[in-house]
Amino acid sequence: MGYKVAVVGATGNVGREILSILAERGFPADEVVALASRRSQGTEVSFGDKTLKVKALDTYDFSDTDICLMSAGGTVSKEWAPKIGAQGCVVIDNSSQWRTDPDVPLIVPEVNADAIIGFKAKNIIANPNCSTAQLVVALKPLHDAATIKRVVVSTYQSVSGAGKDGMDELFTQTRAIFVSDPVETKKFPKRIAFNLIPQIDVFLDDGSTKEEWKMVVETKKILDPKIKLTATCVRVPVFISHSEAVNVEFEKELSAEDARKILREAPGVLVIDTREPGGYATPHDAAGEDATYISRLRDDPTVDNAINFWCVSDNLRKGAALNAVQIAEVLVNRKLITPRRQAA
Repeated sequence: MGYKVAVVGATGNVGREILSILAERGFPADEVVALASRRSQGTEVSFGDKTLKVKALDTYDFSDTDICLMSAGGTVSKEWAPKIGAQGCVVIDNSSQWRTDPDVPLIVPEVNADAIIGFKAKNIIANPNCSTAQLVVALKPLHDAATIKRVVVSTYQSVSGAGKDGMDELFTQTRAIFVSDPVETKKFPKRIAFNLIPQIDVFLDDGSTKEEWKMVVETKKILDPKIKLTATCVRVPVFISHSEAVNVEFEKELSAEDARKILREAPGVLVIDTREPGGYATPHDAAGEDATYISRLRDDPTVDNAINFWCVSDNLRKGAALNAVQIAEVLVNRKLITPRRQAA
């Protein structure tokens, strides 16, 4: 008998992507249930070649559900994840609510799958921020080889990171500009069409944004608390996929050529790096793909033992939905959970 899986936030961008990936990867589920708020009850969503009718989260009984993949935002997660976990269902949460909780493991399966055992404290597992997920997939094998001292990263993050409203705003503003209509700003603090916005999330007292802070604390929790990291996060007029320009300084000697060889063998990584026009990955190339793409690998001549590279990944997949499903696969493959209906 397979598992019973609930997807909370099934009508959102990430929820729909989770349903798609569960079907694509043949996750061993006998039953998949789509959940959302009451206002979405009855909405139809796709699951492989099937159509699911959305049920209301607040009336659903999780007592025979094994895994809950939650993508409904921090407020919903704060209220519901502990309630769901208390019913014996393991919650894999995509919001930022539980990422810094010491009793909740923050997991990227290619990087720190062994830490998943900590889920038993609260029956909650956190998915990292989308910009962090792709970064640590690239950093992990390099850290193992030469020990990272410091990372400087600038991100170029797509509007889908702000949800459907962000994607709609880019589309609406772009169309308005072409037909000379007024450009309205709702989701973002400034116009996003044909523009860049050096702010993602709110500003903190030190002048950084919360998105930049997330990258720092999450990288330390997932990879190594000794790593120093500084980030500048920028919203760009791209629909899907986040890009990052990364500078890494190591304790030990590691050339760009060494890094290229290591990354070619690393799980979840695809190196596309030929030194010619077009010999690199772009957000368009990564959209709809599972891999974290690495390009523009080169030595940094200004610092001892340092390299630069370009990192691109589909933020709705590896940055959210795919990583959540991969976490569920770790639970199953390591036999950390068994189907509850079978046990009964």
